[in-house]
Amino acid sequence: MKTHKLISTALLLALGVLLPRIFHSVRLGRAFLPMHLPALLAGLLLGPGSGLIVGVLTPLLSTLFTGSPPPEIAVPMLVELGAYGLAGGLLYQKRRLNVYLSLVLAIVCGRLVYGLFGATLLPLLGFDPIPVFYLFTAGLLEAIPGLVLQLVVIPLIVKLVERSPAFKKEESA
Repeated sequence: MKTHKLISTALLLALGVLLPRIFHSVRLGRAFLPMHLPALLAGLLLGPGSGLIVGVLTPLLSTLFTGSPPPEIAVPMLVELGAYGLAGGLLYQKRRLNVYLSLVLAIVCGRLVYGLFGATLLPLLGFDPIPVFYLFTAGLLEAIPGLVLQLVVIPLIVKLVERSPAFKKEESA
């Protein structure tokens, strides 16, 4: 991993731990899904490797350093956010789809992985299963503010960063 990508990955990882603290301090954390933003950005801007790293490590480090989310939420989140970052990077950096389509497909992929993991493998790890129908009912309704934020803010950030003279598109990891 090149130094620039390594530093950018670390900064997005730190942002993934910091953003939820900020959002939760004003009681907007759960509704706006702030931990999702850095994972998606890492995948889109830095590639699938960085997206996967930020997605998997953010919930783990946040749980270790802040106690939030609790392990029963962090475990399925690391799978979901890892899928977001990996899929976003593969679709945008490798397949060269546009940012909006890459983002929407990455979100759908992450939600499906979350549902499948929560319904099948989570019980094997000793946690309560997440009912698959939850993703399409209350889970989807609760996520609407966060999804809107992601669909508005992430493409803007990606375009601004890519237009920046400091941003050099490297071969994605």
